[in-house]
Amino acid sequence: MKNEQIPKIVISRLPIYIQALNQLLRDNKTVISSMELGEILGITSSQIRKDLSHFGGFGKQGTGYDIILLMESLREILNLNQIWQIVVVGVGHIGQALLNYDGFGRKGFEIVAAYDNSPAVIGKKIGGIEVLSVDQMEEQICSKQIDIAAIAVPAEQAQQVCDRLVKCGIKAILNYAPVALDVPESVQVSAVDPVLELQKMTYYLK
Repeated sequence: MKNEQIPKIVISRLPIYIQALNQLLRDNKTVISSMELGEILGITSSQIRKDLSHFGGFGKQGTGYDIILLMESLREILNLNQIWQIVVVGVGHIGQALLNYDGFGRKGFEIVAAYDNSPAVIGKKIGGIEVLSVDQMEEQICSKQIDIAAIAVPAEQAQQVCDRLVKCGIKAILNYAPVALDVPESVQVSAVDPVLELQKMTYYLK
């Protein structure tokens, strides 16, 4: 089945499955049933089986899933069997938090460059990465095969930054700017807005 035919909600659950399987391995478990996995995640076993059926069969009826094999298969489906390089544009509070976060490397991601337009941070090393001027962005990114960027600039600058990144071949954008980005269909955008998430949750706090 082609990727575009698989519902996005299914893809969004795969990393959650991997996270749970990782924890099960740390707990020295080797086999898991869809029912057990569903109880851990609060997802029905039928939903798990339906999700995995999009990619073929992974378990045997009555014996469950081999945790290592299932995790490796899901990592391959998500193209996590390589190191993905990331550039960060915007080195304010959010950008600095990304640069200082040490969890990316353990999950197959490596921040290789950071850009900003403020003299206060240009030239500084944050999280081991020297912050460069945004004027150098195309010179640095276009010549390298970098697919992922994180945008953490003010809303009014985000679309312009996005356009420049897309022209350099960026295919996936993690957008922390509080604005919707206009991108070609071939470019994936994931918006990260904590205010929107809080607003969703307050609906339930009656």
